[in-house]
Amino acid sequence: MESIAHLKWRYAVKKFDSKRLLPNEKVEGLKHAFNLTATSYGLQPIKMVVLQNKEIQKKLVSYSYGQRQVGNASHVLVICIEKKIDTAFIKQYFNLVKEVRRTDEAILKPFEDTLVQDFGKKETEEIKIWATNQAYLALGNLLSYCALEEIDSCPMEGFVPGDYDKILGLEKMGLTSVLVLPVGYRSQNDPFSKMEKVRKNIEESIIEIFD
Repeated sequence: MESIAHLKWRYAVKKFDSKRLLPNEKVEGLKHAFNLTATSYGLQPIKMVVLQNKEIQKKLVSYSYGQRQVGNASHVLVICIEKKIDTAFIKQYFNLVKEVRRTDEAILKPFEDTLVQDFGKKETEEIKIWATNQAYLALGNLLSYCALEEIDSCPMEGFVPGDYDKILGLEKMGLTSVLVLPVGYRSQNDPFSKMEKVRKNIEESIIEIFD
């Protein structure tokens, strides 16, 4: 139940302590938590920008609908998706599998061919939606990690991806931003830190099916 206590401690921070920075080991932990996220087929069509630059952060506030958490947070994590998921991208994944697991190509080839064929039939928008779903998996993983490590955070969908992409140079990397997660430490003056969580009763949100 200790993990549940940590999840209860977590909330969407409205005001960060701008003078407190996360130590390097916490930031490294966030990187690993992101990279260890489960993704569909294991393809990892996502990348994460770790931003710790107050000048750029404050510039991004204007493209975050005035949400000051972006400017005041210790770091801002920007979860991005790959714009191009093609045969080369898929083959790169299977080459990594062979390198890491020493799996024989004859075993992997049928699955590889199936994915290449399947993604070849998908429309661009369909692939974008699929990749964005993987970004949400990463966000959930990061939020849980933050709670366990007592890193404060504020998940955000409210921002202008096109402007983020330009400012962070994501377009040149073939990426587009889909989610933002400012992280750091809550301000003692954030009134939301003292508020009770508002959630449905367990009986209302859980359906149990037994033999």
